[in-house]
Amino acid sequence: MLNMDRRALLRNGSALLLATQLPRLAHADAAPEPPMGPPVARVEPVTETFFGVDVTDPYRWMENPQDPEWEPYMRGQADYARAQLDRIPGLPAMQERVAQLSGGLELVGGIQIAGGKVFTSKRPAGANNFQIFVRDGMTGADRLLFDPESRTQGEVHYSLNYWLASPDGRYLILGVSPSGGEQAVMEIMDLETGTTLPERIDRAQYAGPSWLPDSSGFFLNRLAEGAAAGTTDFYKNSVCWLHKLNTDPSTDIKVLARGLHPEMDVSEIEFPGVTVQPGSDFVIGGLFAGVQNEITLYVNSLANAVEGKGGWQKICVPADQVTGFTHRGDDIWLVTYKDAPRYRVLHVKAQSPAISGAHEAVPQSDAVLQGVGAARDGIYLFDLNDGISGLRRLNDDGSVTAITMPFAGTLGASFLDPTMDGVVYDLQSWVRPGTVHVLDASGASAATTLSAPPADIDVSVFESVEVQARAADGVMVPLSIVYKKGTPRDGSNPTLIQAYGSYGINSNPAFIPRMIAFMERGGVWATAHVRGGGERGREWHEAGRLLTKPNTWNDLIACAEYMYTEGWSGSARIAIQGGSAGGITVGRAMTSRPDLFAVVISNVGVSNNLRAEFSQNGPPNIPEFGTVTTEDGFKGLYEMDSTVHVKAGTQYPAVLLTTGMTDPRVDPWQAGKMAAHLQAATSSGKPVLLRVDFQAGHGIGSTRAQRDLEVADQFAFIFWQTGIEGFQPG
Repeated sequence: MLNMDRRALLRNGSALLLATQLPRLAHADAAPEPPMGPPVARVEPVTETFFGVDVTDPYRWMENPQDPEWEPYMRGQADYARAQLDRIPGLPAMQERVAQLSGGLELVGGIQIAGGKVFTSKRPAGANNFQIFVRDGMTGADRLLFDPESRTQGEVHYSLNYWLASPDGRYLILGVSPSGGEQAVMEIMDLETGTTLPERIDRAQYAGPSWLPDSSGFFLNRLAEGAAAGTTDFYKNSVCWLHKLNTDPSTDIKVLARGLHPEMDVSEIEFPGVTVQPGSDFVIGGLFAGVQNEITLYVNSLANAVEGKGGWQKICVPADQVTGFTHRGDDIWLVTYKDAPRYRVLHVKAQSPAISGAHEAVPQSDAVLQGVGAARDGIYLFDLNDGISGLRRLNDDGSVTAITMPFAGTLGASFLDPTMDGVVYDLQSWVRPGTVHVLDASGASAATTLSAPPADIDVSVFESVEVQARAADGVMVPLSIVYKKGTPRDGSNPTLIQAYGSYGINSNPAFIPRMIAFMERGGVWATAHVRGGGERGREWHEAGRLLTKPNTWNDLIACAEYMYTEGWSGSARIAIQGGSAGGITVGRAMTSRPDLFAVVISNVGVSNNLRAEFSQNGPPNIPEFGTVTTEDGFKGLYEMDSTVHVKAGTQYPAVLLTTGMTDPRVDPWQAGKMAAHLQAATSSGKPVLLRVDFQAGHGIGSTRAQRDLEVADQFAFIFWQTGIEGFQPG
């Protein structure tokens, strides 16, 4: 459960980006003489015909980072945005309050128990970045092992992309990258000697390491040698290797790769990886086709895998609709939505692993099954019940035990091990900070000291409610609303509605202290659980994907109308926000109903879907969004593309776009094009700002200070555009 899912890493982002992982704008000081207006982009039309439809792109030149006008255009946009935001009188106080709130909470990002030690990745209260700590047992004192801030050089900061301790607790894998670009280089710390091993492993962006049981080495995925960043080949033909400690990576053993084993059919966009479990003589080989949820799995002996030998036996292919797995000993459990849109669990043995011979271990239930994990006392089932996380345990006798959680919320970071009982997990809600608990074999949970309570944050004055909005086609869309107690329902409240709706990702309840700065000034914070996410299982995902994608932004429109008709807000007070793939959601909601919103915020957002597949991260995303090479694919992408739906002379709401110039997932030219389209087309007189950070990427590697400044800008921008006193420029 600790290893990061390659599919999740390759996705354009997650709902968490909406309010937490946001890049900071460079050039924070306002120019003495603010620019009179944003730079006007050069128009150089390129017209293409797709299945009888002509599509003209006036800004195709922006896709060339070597174009001499590209960087000046983005710097000019950044300077103009900064100057306009700095005119907001309430911004300095907002920056101070957001920083105070985010600095008062300790965040836990990951948990692992190894060699009797407890490892955690945490961002302590007041810290600027996630760090790695270790303690002896659950009650020991934390010792700092690694702080990426120690690598900072001038404006260039470093971020921790992933980490994994060896089973004996002696070694620690670190994936570290500069400037939020996620181009991780792997290194290994020897905690016994306090030194770092000599080898450095590059091209380890989505390594997904898995240690050998004796801690002598690990399996990892590396991108293809020679693949050029920024090209569509960058993520193709990656290879799974076995690396032995204290050896040159050039001598690593090739374990899984395209064309390596005749019994395996590996495509160019599939990421091969190997999963090891303590106490098992078998390993699972997985092929992950970009962001596609359905996976291909094989099983082999550990002895064969460490020598790079074949003998892989097929378990399942994408047509079997398996989305998750775990194994213990020679038992393998598979999560599938085949004949079960809310998912069920199948069981096979390593000696006869074909899914065709599987038996059903856990049938579909009312809960949406999110995943499984193996512990000594059973197989734990991670559920979602109308937005609330749940746990069940599949016992060795085949019975299923329901686990009572300490409170209703979201299970975050968790750790399981086949040689240990129970689960270690983080639990939080919209209005309760995360707390790390230990669940034992009896089903009892106890809070630990792995997470510290927030300092000087009073959460008792806030509450949340779960409602449903009726979409245009009659479907009821879940909507979460968080607000300060006593907030009036008179239509006067500035309201921020966040939405995502891609990849089957859920917008789960999360405690985000920065949001307090918005709500304590009368703001209402809402999350629309639109189709395309996974809140209601596979059918919910499929209902907002490819040709059904319009449901995603239509659901957001329905939720905004609900907030208006129910008195939570008025059309002149509603802001919508989407991050990454959520840029599709808010961009098309705006171009469909520009009259409904006062503010639109798109963070590192996808806006030019017709061109996205030709970018570095394009090929892995084709399974989710489609390709222009097929007629249905083109139709779907055309509907999703916000840039082609911007119409001249339309009164668009105020818009704030953000991007990072090292973003490896959504190229900054998408935001650059969208800004140019809107600035040329809008007739409302309301600002269209493009906020650019030259030392950030997709936001995942951004520091707390970067996120604080970004969020403060967003809140101040919303209050300015919704007429809140104290935020109106003179």
